[in-house]
Amino acid sequence: MKKIALLLVLVSNCLLAQIQRVEPPFWYAGMHNPELQILFYGKNIAQNDVSVSHNIPILEVKRTENPNYLFVTIDTQKATAQELLFTFSKDKKVAFTQKYALKQRRPNSAQRKSYDASDMIYLIMSDRFANGNPKNDSNPTVIEKANRSNPGGRHGGDIAGMIQNLDYLKELGVTTLWPTPLCEDNDKAYSYHTYGQSDVYKIDPRFGTNEEYVQLSAQLHQRDMKLIMDYVTNHWGIQHWMMNDLPTKDWINQFETYTGTTHKRTTVHDINASKIDYETCFNGWFVPSMPDLNQTNPLVLNYLTQNAIWWIEYANVDGFRVDTYSYCDKDGIAKWTKAITNEYPNFNIVGEIWMQDQAQMAFWQKNSKIGAIQNFNSNLPSVMDFVLLTALQSVFNENEATWDKGMMKIYDNLANDFLYPNPNSLLIFAENHDTDRFNETYKNDFKKYQMAMTLVATLRGIPQLYYGSEIGMAGNKSKGGDAAIRQDFPGGWKGDTNNAFLKSGRTPEQAQYFDFTAKLFQWRKTNEAVHFGKTTHYIPENNVYVYFRYTAQKTVMVVVNNSDKNQTVKTKRFQENIQNFNTGTDVLTGKSVDLKTDMNIDSKSVLLLELN
Repeated sequence: MKKIALLLVLVSNCLLAQIQRVEPPFWYAGMHNPELQILFYGKNIAQNDVSVSHNIPILEVKRTENPNYLFVTIDTQKATAQELLFTFSKDKKVAFTQKYALKQRRPNSAQRKSYDASDMIYLIMSDRFANGNPKNDSNPTVIEKANRSNPGGRHGGDIAGMIQNLDYLKELGVTTLWPTPLCEDNDKAYSYHTYGQSDVYKIDPRFGTNEEYVQLSAQLHQRDMKLIMDYVTNHWGIQHWMMNDLPTKDWINQFETYTGTTHKRTTVHDINASKIDYETCFNGWFVPSMPDLNQTNPLVLNYLTQNAIWWIEYANVDGFRVDTYSYCDKDGIAKWTKAITNEYPNFNIVGEIWMQDQAQMAFWQKNSKIGAIQNFNSNLPSVMDFVLLTALQSVFNENEATWDKGMMKIYDNLANDFLYPNPNSLLIFAENHDTDRFNETYKNDFKKYQMAMTLVATLRGIPQLYYGSEIGMAGNKSKGGDAAIRQDFPGGWKGDTNNAFLKSGRTPEQAQYFDFTAKLFQWRKTNEAVHFGKTTHYIPENNVYVYFRYTAQKTVMVVVNNSDKNQTVKTKRFQENIQNFNTGTDVLTGKSVDLKTDMNIDSKSVLLLELN
C-alpha cells in the first residue's frame, strides 16, 4: 500500500507540474553562441530544481514572479548532436523529466548566402496569392474561419499555393520570395495579415504546417531561389499564448491605461525630444490588438533572438524583413540584429523604416555616421527606401520638370546617397502591401509602369515587386481599405475564370504587363552593372533623366523621358560615361541606338541600353 501511495504522490506531482511548453522546442549543436536559454512552462514549474544529462553545464536557472516559468540556460559549446534529458526535482525527488534534442546543423549553415542587390524580391500577401490546399482554409484550433466573400477575412491562400506557383515566379525573373508572416495569428478578425502572431514557433494551420514551410524553402532552393521570412520584433497579437499568463509584468510595455504609439519615430534621434514623447512612441502599442514587446527586458530579447535563429536553422531561411523595426527599443533591436549577424555573417536583414527623410532613414543603417553622432549602431544591413517610394507614387503624373518636380525628385533622392553607409543595400520598390497600388495610382497607364519598373530594376539597391503588379493588378485603398490593395491573385482559387498564372489564361492586358516585367527582370539577372556597379547620373533636362550603371566590364545607360512630349537627347553631354562606346542595344526592343549622334525618345518612355 505504501508503494501505491508513493506512486500516486509522484503521479500527482507530475500532473501538477506537467510541462505545457518548451521553447525553443529543440536546438542545434555547434552554434557560434553556445549559450542556450530554454523556456519551460507548466503549472508551478518554478518550484522544481533542474538538472540535465550528458554533463551539460547549466549556467543559470532564472525564476520570475510567475511560478509557471523556468528559464534554464545551458552551455552547448562542447555538446554534439544528441538527445538531452532534463530532470525536474522537488525535495530531492524526481517529479518529471523532459527530453530535449540538439540537432545537427546543415553543412556551412553559418556561411549561408543571403539576398543582395543581384536579387529581385517578390512580396506576396500570403492569404491572397493562391489556395493550394482548400482543406486547410479553416481549422478548429484557431478562431477565424475562411470567408472569401469578406474582403477583410481569410481567403485561403497558403504555402501549398506558393509551392505550386514557384515556376511562375521563376519565369517572371524572381530570385527571392518574401511572403507576409506565416506564423499563427489567432485574432478573431483580420487575422489574414498575420502581423499579430499568437505562436511564433508554429505556422498558422490555415497556411499549412511547419514541415510545409521547410518544403517551401527547399523547393525555392532547388530552383536557385531564396526565402525571406517576414519577422515581427515589435509586437505580438493579443491572442498570443503568453498574454493570459505573462512570464513577467514587464514582458510587454504597459501604461496605466491603454496607450498607443504616437508613430513620431523622429523622437529616437531628436536631441530636443521630451522623455514622455519618446516613451509613448516606442512603448505605446501599435494598435489595441498588438501588445508592444519590451526589448529592454533581457528575457524578451533573448526569446526573440533565439526564435529568429531557430527559424533560420530549421527552415533554412535566407534572410529577414523586419516589420516596424524602428518602433522597437533601439538598443534592444540593435543587439537582436547583431546576435543574428554574429551567427550568420552574410545574413541580410532589411528593416521597415518608414520615414520620409534620407538622414532619418540612414540613421538606422549599419555603420551610419549619423547614428554614430549619438553613439548608436543599429547593425541593420538594409533599410527600405520610402523616400524613393513616395517619389515614384507621384512623379509620373508630373509632365514638366521644375526645381523639385518631375524626374528631379528621383535625381534629388539619389543625390542624398552620401548619407547611407551602403546605398546598394537599400530595398527599393514602387508599392507594397501597405501602400496604394501603383497601377491604381496611374490608372493602369502601361507606359508609366514601364518607366517605374525600369527605374526599380536599374537604380542602386535591391528591387522588390509586389504580387500582381506584373499583371496590372490595381485597387483603390481610399475606397476599399487594405483589402483593395490585397486582392486575390486571379487563378489562385479553383473556379477562378481568369488564371493569370498561365500564359494561356492571361488577358491581353495582363500578358502585356507580364511579358514586359519578365523580360526586364530576366535580363537584370545577367547584368552585374545594375547589381553592384557604380552610378553616375545627370541633372534632368526637359523632364528627361539619364543615368549610367557601370563596372569595369559593363555599362548600362538608362534614359527616362517623363515628359508628355517627344524629346531629343544630346549625347555629347554624357561623354564621360559613353567614352568610346559607339552603340547601345535597347534591352526592351533589341534595336541598336547610335551613341555618336543625338537620340530621339518618345514621350513617357524609356531606353534601357547595354553599351557596345
